[in-house]
Amino acid sequence: MTMWVFGYGSLVWNPGFTPVQRVLAALPGYHRSFCMRSIHHRGTEENPGLVLALDESPDALCRGVALAVHEDEEDKVLAYLRERELVSAAYLEKELDIMLRDGRQVRALTYVIDADHVQYCGGLDLEEQARIIARAHGGRGPNHEYLFQTVAHLEELGIHDPELDWLVRRVKGIGV
Repeated sequence: MTMWVFGYGSLVWNPGFTPVQRVLAALPGYHRSFCMRSIHHRGTEENPGLVLALDESPDALCRGVALAVHEDEEDKVLAYLRERELVSAAYLEKELDIMLRDGRQVRALTYVIDADHVQYCGGLDLEEQARIIARAHGGRGPNHEYLFQTVAHLEELGIHDPELDWLVRRVKGIGV
């Protein structure tokens, strides 16, 4: 059985492995949200940034990509993803059903936010998100770069997120 990974943020444009298939997909019951404080990759403990996470919401549908892992690389990819995504234990690793654009339903390794974790910050208004993203910087670079890259790559796939579009305009308006 093929190992699938669901990408909705940086995994869309920087998966860290070469998928054997890359298919548009949708995950019901979750929405993409800047609801996780980043203290490693896009911020620091003193000046946390924000990164996207999947926040559970019964009526939501998150569009992203399904990435199929070559069977010979499954263990290596899983170890890599765990090191990358579980660095602070704010994400929960789950296998969830996603719908591929061609109508197939598959189980995919998916990283969702732990709403009980100290880094969870769901419900921040967009203006506050923009201010944080405009100024934060972490081990993988400026927080605004993460936002801009994610939105650009989602747009290439035909995925438009009005909140992310607003954040791009506002962060650029703040000046970065």
